[in-house]
Amino acid sequence: MKFGEIGAGKILETVGAWMLGGIWLMPVVFAFWSAFHPAEFSTNFELFAPLTMDNFVRAWSYAPFPRYLLNTFVLVTLILAAQFVLCTLAAYGFARFEFFGKNVVFALVLLQLMIMPEVLLVENYRTISSMGLLDTIPAIGLPYMASAFGIFLLRQSFKTIPKELVEAAQVEGVSAIGILWKVYVPLARSTYIAYGLVSVSYHWNNFLWPLVVTSSVNSRPLTVGLAIFGAPESGVDWSIITAATVMTMSPLLLAFILFQRQFVQSFMHSGIK
Repeated sequence: MKFGEIGAGKILETVGAWMLGGIWLMPVVFAFWSAFHPAEFSTNFELFAPLTMDNFVRAWSYAPFPRYLLNTFVLVTLILAAQFVLCTLAAYGFARFEFFGKNVVFALVLLQLMIMPEVLLVENYRTISSMGLLDTIPAIGLPYMASAFGIFLLRQSFKTIPKELVEAAQVEGVSAIGILWKVYVPLARSTYIAYGLVSVSYHWNNFLWPLVVTSSVNSRPLTVGLAIFGAPESGVDWSIITAATVMTMSPLLLAFILFQRQFVQSFMHSGIK
């Protein structure tokens, strides 16, 4: 292949990437434009249109968004904490110890990745109902507290840690749990950050299961609250709806901007291609 052909292919790849990025950004740009401008300019892109914060004030007062935000923060924190503990212990076992049926058990764990959560919707609802947890925040989080993806990702990261560090810790008399806490966890910091972003973004935006299992403001997350707020019968205009949408997605955008380097580096070193 000639140098010119390689250069042309690179140019086409770059142009295609920018086009896809532009298409992805168009709804975000519209949401920000409409949120910061009066209703009459929500679909009228005039360069010198007046800016306003009234849409955010009105959206904040029209619905209990502070409660929705608190519910969502508690939910993603609860799920992430449980996932960190359970996935770390499982990944540590698969990465460091040898036991009978290890590969079979790990294959069964990975099998969870092929099962869509919607398939288990009815059974999960029946289980949560029998536990008396309907319309609570733990009811939303319980089906997601053990993550096959988290176990796989952390196992891949743990397997890259040099055995010499583990042997040195053993010579110092460090226990198995001590090795996990002092060697494996610190060296997998970027993986934890990347997985944390994935987990938080998924459960921050999760809609179907929270919609099914909640029925009051006391437990509804932002996604369900925003859907109810933006329903046609509510009579709210687009500027206020987009303002509420911007408030909902801003924490995730900020988190990704702050941790994007760790996010990319983790997946580059995790063995995922």
